[in-house]
Parts: sequence; structure tokens; C-alpha cells
Amino acid sequence: MEFRYLPMTETDKQQMLETVGVSSTEELFSDIPKEVRFKGELNLKKPTSEVELKRELMTMANKNANLLEYTSFLGAGVYDHFIPSVVDHVISRSEFYTAYTPYQPEISQGELQAIFEFQTMISELTGLPIANSSMYDGGTALAEAVTLSAGHTRRKKVLVSKTVHPESRDVIQTYAKGQHIEIIEIDMKDGVTNLEALKNELDDTVASVVVQYPNFFGQVEPLEELKQLIDEQQKTMMVVSSNPLALGYLTPPGDFGADIVVGDTQVFGIPAQFGGPHCGYFATTKKLMRKVPGRLVGETVDEDGARGFVLTLQAREQHIRRDKATSNICSNQALNALASSVAMSSIGKHGLKKMAELNMKKARYMKQKLTEIGIETVFHHPFFNEIVVKFNQNVANINEQLFEKGIIGGYDLGLTYPELQNHMLIAVTEIRTKAEIDTFVKELGDIHG
Repeated sequence: MEFRYLPMTETDKQQMLETVGVSSTEELFSDIPKEVRFKGELNLKKPTSEVELKRELMTMANKNANLLEYTSFLGAGVYDHFIPSVVDHVISRSEFYTAYTPYQPEISQGELQAIFEFQTMISELTGLPIANSSMYDGGTALAEAVTLSAGHTRRKKVLVSKTVHPESRDVIQTYAKGQHIEIIEIDMKDGVTNLEALKNELDDTVASVVVQYPNFFGQVEPLEELKQLIDEQQKTMMVVSSNPLALGYLTPPGDFGADIVVGDTQVFGIPAQFGGPHCGYFATTKKLMRKVPGRLVGETVDEDGARGFVLTLQAREQHIRRDKATSNICSNQALNALASSVAMSSIGKHGLKKMAELNMKKARYMKQKLTEIGIETVFHHPFFNEIVVKFNQNVANINEQLFEKGIIGGYDLGLTYPELQNHMLIAVTEIRTKAEIDTFVKELGDIHG
């Protein structure tokens, strides 16, 4: 059969009614009182032909700005990176894109091995020995890290830097409300966490300190100094949200003594696609292995001694006693995790470092060219691939003018940081060419005056 979906005829409808033992649709719903049933017709468009429907949907789709026709300097958590063509070839295989949770290892070895490889690569990038099989996105992973820290330390106060992604902080607040965890946000100073303000809040009631590396403004947080402050309080944990691409060049948070490292692998093999879905990762130390949310895939041997993989150490309440569960996270992002695994494997260890270096070099070239035309770059710490610049007018107006030129501008920081009105967060990835950067700078110069 050639159908991509199965049409339902009147004959099909009658056969189904007969099968369930009723003569009409009215009889099927007879148990529902007539006074609570909807009377009339729903406010929907009239049915149309397939040809007309396709044309209407295509017209709607063409209104979207896509990254093939527009040059994007928008980051703030979703980035336009190189995606090897092999990624789509692998994730388009039906055995992967139709696979459900691999509960039956005897028929799910391919899926299980793919997840195991993902865990292994995340472990290498973060410098921590344990990584789970993925989570919904970076924000969810960070919120789960916060609740884990509170549960493990039996403390109900968490310090979160204001340099952490605003949306991630919102997710943390949502999680914390149900767990009765007090969230205290720590101010920033020159684009990084204010260490003096952090020190003033740190005491023996704090479960964890949450920072981002590189942070929301692209600045590299001083993890070594942060860890020294945190270690002054016994049991307080260090939680780091990190861009895994940056870890191809920067020292892994695990090397600084981070207890939990989370983030989003959208930077590897997952297109921007209007903001989702993404793929979160969660890495930690061995002592927290049995409290990791979601699930882990472990390597074992079968009865013949052959290498094999199984789901193991699942902390979800579906699999263990509810009162012993540490999380009710429902699933993982296996297909997106596979995309990230294929991308990382294709790019390779040395290629990943080179890719990270290109991001850093091109961002610095952007900063240099902007400085040359008098556009002020704020914050003066080491940075990865994002910079913050200040303008003499509203960023929304600037972005509208850029869009008319075929350019998607940076993130308007005034939307989430009132003190940063007229400030733009600009992302420069490895696929931005010198010509694109020069054009962007020229257009900004013309608008800025």
C-alpha cells in the first residue's frame, strides 16, 4: 500500500461500529448525558483537497525565515553549527527512528550500544566517570541536578548564578517549588558570577552552587576559584551547566572538582528547528551513580561471553519502589542523542577541538571588527563564541533592520536583564564566514551610526 496514512471510508466506519457492538456513533456515545455534549459544529475550516492543503501549508511554511537563506548570529542556547550529512542518514533508518525504550536487550542491542557510546563521549568531554542516557534538554537536566543535590545533602537551599541561562533558571524555580527548595540568585559582576556575593551567601545550609561554563554571556566562569569557595562548606556540591562543544577546548568541569555537569547537546548534530526538541546530558561522580535521574546503559556479557548492553541503575519510580525513586523524569531523547553521537563520532576528537577553536577565533575576529568601528564590547573575561555589545538604540529595532538585509541578529538582553537594555548577545559559530561577519559588522555600523 502506498498511503502515508490510512484514509477512513464510511464502510470502514461501519465495520468498526459493528465490531464494538453498536449501530451508530450516537449509540457509541450514549452514556454521555446529552446536556453536557457539545451542540453545533466546531469552528474549523471546511475540509479541502490534498492538493489545496499542501499548497496552503507550503505558503505558511515559506513565511518562516530559515538558516539556508538567512545568516544567523543568534545564539543564547540554540546555535547554528555544522551538521555532518551522515547524521541524517543514520537517524533516518527506521530501526532507530521507530525504536521505543529498549527494555528488551535481546532485540535492542543497536539502540543500547548507540546510547552507551553517547554516555562514553559525554563522560570524556565532562571529565566525569558517569553519564546517563540523555534527558529532555539542558534546562531539565540542570533542574534535576538541583533536586539531586538537595536530596543528597538533605539541605533545602541552592545558590544559582544570574549568569545561568534565564530559561534554565525558570525551570529550576518550577522544580524547586514542588520540592520546597529555596533558590537564591547570585548577582553578576562584569559578566561573571560575583564571588564576593557568593561568599556572603555560602553557609552549611547550602546544598549546591549552580553556575554555567561558558555562561549565558559567553564568558568563562573561574571554576577553580568557585570550587575553592564551595569547598569551605562541607557537603555543598558544585553543579555546572556546560556547552559540550566548548569542552572540546576548555578544561572539563570535572577536572575542577564539579560534582554534577549537565548541558545540552544541540550543538552536535541537532538543527535549531525553531527551538526544539533538544537533548540534555547529565554527568556525575561514581558516588552519585545510583541517584542519577533517568537511566544508564551498562556493558555486560551474555551467557556465551559475548559483549552486550542492558539498561541499568534506573532511578525512575516506574522501575523501583516509589519511595526510593529520586526522579520521575519519564524518558530520554534517544534519537537526538544518536544524532549527537553520530556528529561527535564523525567530527572526531581532534576535529571537535578544531571546531571549538574556530568558534573562538571567529568570535574574536568579530569583536575586533566591532571595536574598530566604535561599537562597545562589554565584559572583559575570557569568552567562547558569544560576546555582548552595547548600542545607542533599542536592540529590537536593530534586529528588524538586520532582518530586512537577510541577517538574523543577536539576542536582545533587555528582554531578560533589565539592566542590560540596548545590549545584544552575538553568537559566532564555525560556519560563519569572514564575508558574513564583515557584512554583519558593516550593517551594524550603518545602523549604529
